[in-house]
Amino acid sequence: MSTFEQFKEIVIRRRTVKPAQMNGQVIPEQDIKDIIATADWAPTHGRTEPWRFFVLTGENLEKFCEHHAELYWANTDEAIRTESKRDTIAKMGDKSSHLVITVMRRTPETKIIVEEEYAAVAAATENMLLGATAKGIASFWSTGGMTHHPAMKMYLGLTENDLVMGLIYLGYTEEQKEGTRKIPLEDKIIWV
Repeated sequence: MSTFEQFKEIVIRRRTVKPAQMNGQVIPEQDIKDIIATADWAPTHGRTEPWRFFVLTGENLEKFCEHHAELYWANTDEAIRTESKRDTIAKMGDKSSHLVITVMRRTPETKIIVEEEYAAVAAATENMLLGATAKGIASFWSTGGMTHHPAMKMYLGLTENDLVMGLIYLGYTEEQKEGTRKIPLEDKIIWV
């Protein structure tokens, strides 16, 4: 199989696996380091490398999920918040091995526009998801809960210009799903 075919297979095999579908088995630390190393090679305009990663596991992952649930409860209007959502947030790490919080750290006084920094961190995050897939590790890129709320930035000690891009839950699973696409590729391409 050619290198391209191997790469294509990894891309097609990458699926979203919710943390509740993970089995709690712990990922070796070296695998986490390897996965994050793939993120560090994302394209970056002006070589600003705006990605930063908070890595949590074990007790720290459990505490984060509890704090995330508390942030949700304290910062969501009583008319729309629910105990079931708070409980779901609190349990997100129960069967996950690791959580990697991806952050866009704006380069001070840069001429690079924010959209390019955002795209660089999104590319770094996708590299990480593909790296996890290549190692047989399931992933879930969450932007739910308080991910984009100012309270999360404050909790993580970020600046006003920084942005939490996602909560990446990693773990092992026995569940494998086939991927599908709703729109045929031919309908998405305009040859000029």
